[in-house]
Amino acid sequence: MKRPSGLVGFVVVWAGQLISMLGSGITSFATMYWIYDLTGDATGVSLLALANFGPSVLVGPIAGALVDRWDRKYVMMVSDIAAGLSTIVLLVLYSTGDLVAWHLYAIGLFSSIFGTFQWPAYTAAMSAMIPKEHYSRANGMISLASSSVLIVAPIAAGVLFPLIGITGILVVDIITFVVAVGVLFFVQVPNPPKSAESKKVSGSLWREAAYGFRYVLSRPGLLGLQLVFLFMNLFNNLGRPVRQAMILARTGSDMAVLASVESAVAFGSLAGSLLMTVWAGFRRKAHGVLIGMTLQGLLGSVIFGLGQRTVIWLIAAFSMQIFMVMLQTSASSIWQSKVPLDLQGRVMATRRLIAHGAIPIGMALSGPLADKVLEPAMAPGGVLVPLFGGLVGTGPGAGMALLLIAAGVLSGLVGLSGFLFRAVREVDTDLPDHDAKTEPSDDASAVSGD
Repeated sequence: MKRPSGLVGFVVVWAGQLISMLGSGITSFATMYWIYDLTGDATGVSLLALANFGPSVLVGPIAGALVDRWDRKYVMMVSDIAAGLSTIVLLVLYSTGDLVAWHLYAIGLFSSIFGTFQWPAYTAAMSAMIPKEHYSRANGMISLASSSVLIVAPIAAGVLFPLIGITGILVVDIITFVVAVGVLFFVQVPNPPKSAESKKVSGSLWREAAYGFRYVLSRPGLLGLQLVFLFMNLFNNLGRPVRQAMILARTGSDMAVLASVESAVAFGSLAGSLLMTVWAGFRRKAHGVLIGMTLQGLLGSVIFGLGQRTVIWLIAAFSMQIFMVMLQTSASSIWQSKVPLDLQGRVMATRRLIAHGAIPIGMALSGPLADKVLEPAMAPGGVLVPLFGGLVGTGPGAGMALLLIAAGVLSGLVGLSGFLFRAVREVDTDLPDHDAKTEPSDDASAVSGD
């Protein structure tokens, strides 16, 4: 039997990953609620988010270099298997009554390490499977999968949790990993031939990993683009990890309200994904990045923090995600078009490291800043109530709301600042595509403004 390949193969892989992501999303939602119920504060939730993310910053460059060396299909399969094993361990611990909070953090760390290989392998495989004129739409499909999970997972978790409990949810998650691995096994995923540039830098693993940094640092537009993302992610993640805790605090731990807001996030992401799949975004992808970045902060996070009613949270969550999808799909299309296919593993990992380098800082600060500083300051009689009480009210959740507003303003200003730098706003035209006849040398200067 001929194995699916090309665009058809990509759609098959996409469908398998969608099923796997759905199972993981249900588990993530259920465990987040479990740990908040256990600890009763925002710090526990933000620590769980940090554990699930942190290792990607440390092992990303090495993972990217290995992805370029290895068969990308099997890298994705091993990553899915490792995630499935993590869920099995979680199931065993919960079933025996031994599960405690630190187990979730440790399991998240383990799963995150293997997940670090998944993203560059998936992105690089997609670039090799389809023509570059379809990159924007394919990225829209990937975002569509994530959006669908965000819609279904909270609803499914809310329905399944009282029926089958965490044990049943974990079993469902394990089954979805089996499906994803099986789908990958039967699909043909090409590995691109070695380019001249790749052959020049072949050698030790450390040298190949370091080349991802050299590649980005020598291209001002790409470096500037990632620095903009770095600061946006820093400010976004001061507020984002406490968003769910804020809703629970302001509604008396009403899971139904939280599920509805998370579903609004998902529907906004779905709307944005459908928009990008059909429209493919601005011709100047850099403009899509910067406009989306500005609006997701100023029209999303700020309104989210100002709102004290469910309907306001729903509107803010929906609009925020439309703009988030716009900026993410536009950025991915830029990188897939500019970076040679056989270098995309290490370069994409470096890209993620630069852009995500400040996320652990934001995550680590968000919980303590909310619980120890802003929540007491916005309690009745708190020191900040005279200044901001009229904006966000007082009592439980008010300090977290104030943090969301500050994060949104700063994130939006970062997006606007990107237009000040020619290397960033003109990266589409100043930097040739990877299949053009010429490319900039590695001696190009670092990013600078006009």
